[in-house]
Amino acid sequence: MKAITTIDDVIYELTEIVKSTQASDNPLGYFAALYRRVTIKVKEGIATNFFEDGPRMAQLDIVFAKRYLDAYYAFEKSEPLTDSWQRAFDLSTNYWPIVLQHLLIGINAHINLDLGIAAAEISKGKSIHSLENDFNKINQILSDLVVDVESELATIWPTLKRILKKTRNVDDFLVDFSMELARDGAWRFAIDLAASPSVDWEKMILHRDERVAANVSIITYEGILVSTLMKVVRLGERGTIGEKIGHLSS
Repeated sequence: MKAITTIDDVIYELTEIVKSTQASDNPLGYFAALYRRVTIKVKEGIATNFFEDGPRMAQLDIVFAKRYLDAYYAFEKSEPLTDSWQRAFDLSTNYWPIVLQHLLIGINAHINLDLGIAAAEISKGKSIHSLENDFNKINQILSDLVVDVESELATIWPTLKRILKKTRNVDDFLVDFSMELARDGAWRFAIDLAASPSVDWEKMILHRDERVAANVSIITYEGILVSTLMKVVRLGERGTIGEKIGHLSS
């Protein structure tokens, strides 16, 4: 991985991951494809003054993205990484999770752990509270894209569309988790981290990582009804993994 100093560098690296995972039919490409779309939206938002502080958002985006990229390449090399990302990446070896589950488990690690750390890092020596509105905006961009993706996948895969129409609980399972990310403890964690001495960060991040990793059980819920419905959806997903990554990239 080359040095990441601009948002264009981030987009380049994500594009390379998408290409590689597409070619190898690797489910890790699902989140990379979604994240690439998010990053492009952030870049557009900076250009159109959507954020309160464009240069600060660019800095946040770079620090934030680097945590994902570092975790991805650490996993590829079997090197140590956070438990949240380890559990997310481990899901790629399991046939049954549907595309949206792969996306949500990546969002869980990246928003609930990484975003708070990135926000605290760029706020060193400054007040983190001025970042709150832009912090929420990047969450909203991600949440909106997840809803868009659900709609796109439901259109292409009729099985998913029929189930979402008939079973509200499944829809809640797939969407509500992501829509609530901006309202969970991610921002409080960022504030606590920013207010703490640097010597305490490692312990605080480890504790947070444990809690975020535990959220995986929500996304991979194994109750009979939901798990059966998820398997029906999975069997109804059309195309190869590479083709599905390509669709998410478009």
